[in-house]
Amino acid sequence: MIDRSRRLRTTPLLRGMVRETRMSPQSLILPLFLQEGEKICSPIPSLPGHFHYSPDEVSRGIEEALRHGVNKFLLFGLPASKDPEGSGAYAEDGIVQQGLRAIRQKYGKEVYLITDVCMCEYTSHGHCGILCGETVDNDKTLPYLSRTALSHVQAGADMVAPSDMMDGRVAAIRQLLDENGFENTPILSYAVKYASSFYGPFRDAAGSAPSFGDRKSYQMDCHNVREALKEAMQDTREGADLLMVKPALSYLDVIRAVKENTHLPLAAYSVSGEYAMIKAAAQAGLIDEYGVMCESAVSIFRAGADILITYYANELADAIMKGDIG
Repeated sequence: MIDRSRRLRTTPLLRGMVRETRMSPQSLILPLFLQEGEKICSPIPSLPGHFHYSPDEVSRGIEEALRHGVNKFLLFGLPASKDPEGSGAYAEDGIVQQGLRAIRQKYGKEVYLITDVCMCEYTSHGHCGILCGETVDNDKTLPYLSRTALSHVQAGADMVAPSDMMDGRVAAIRQLLDENGFENTPILSYAVKYASSFYGPFRDAAGSAPSFGDRKSYQMDCHNVREALKEAMQDTREGADLLMVKPALSYLDVIRAVKENTHLPLAAYSVSGEYAMIKAAAQAGLIDEYGVMCESAVSIFRAGADILITYYANELADAIMKGDIG
């Protein structure tokens, strides 16, 4: 027998040398949740191991991540009050803006800060834009999203990530940033965001569940792949610098399709439900948490992701450095 594939599997060093999928801590982004107030470092029950931080305490989460080699963060905000227009999203003293200034003052450019640009956490109705009756008005929402993105950048954000799924929001944000001298600030577009049942723990953590109806009129139908390519290409034309597919594990085929048909760096968001399922199954003694965490992350990169947003960022960085993956 001449062809023996097992020859290249005989030792850990050899397996590591011939790996087809490579990962690095530099490709990991950790979500962080900011909450208005002081002295807040409160565990999030639906996301074990994660916390709500007030701006004066967020350094705890930053320091922990830096110890693991993770230095990129995606920031979400929980305002003290909400209104129909989601004014806390773009307020100069909004919670994300406060957190940005606090982090930037302490860490300078040691960390890279990305902000989620949406309105669902800030509106009293929980939808991602301005309502007209019980329908989100796409075009009326765009100036609010653009204003939010600009306020984040002015407060210290390195990159903005619109997640609302309004048509035309990338172009609107790009125009306003450019007009204000931020033409070099990149946009990471949630280009392909599905109306998924995997978001449950996040909606609890962020207080962003809609008070009526659902988001299926603006987030994507889970049956569709060609539409994902349409969305990704449209956002590319509008000026997006990076694209995202969300969720990740149930949409590996979509990650692959977007990767093969676009040329921008591609992120995938391993969402709260994916994290919570692994945690719950491990707690029940049904799976090896560490092994499933590693295998799941590898599958996302193998599908074509260049960047992974994950609640396991710290643990995955350790696994990469140990050589268990990467």
